[in-house]
Amino acid sequence: MTDVPLPDGSYDAFVVDARVEEATSTEPRRSHLELTITAGEHKGAMIDVTAAGLHGEEFDLLGMPATLTVAAGVPSVRIDA
Repeated sequence: MTDVPLPDGSYDAFVVDARVEEATSTEPRRSHLELTITAGEHKGAMIDVTAAGLHGEEFDLLGMPATLTVAAGVPSVRIDA
């Protein structure tokens, strides 16, 4: 994932855009997500992240609620299906 300009914590988010790159022989499948924070002090902030290991195609990910967690400055995202 990319660097996120948010303090450590857990954030409710929503997937605004998604682009999936299929795995290659040397790289895992990656999902590039544009998220918007939906609650709290950072509500409305747009964050771009890249995640490995997410299931679903682009159309499956669009509009899904998500949880963005930042720990020691490192973001991770979970799709809340």
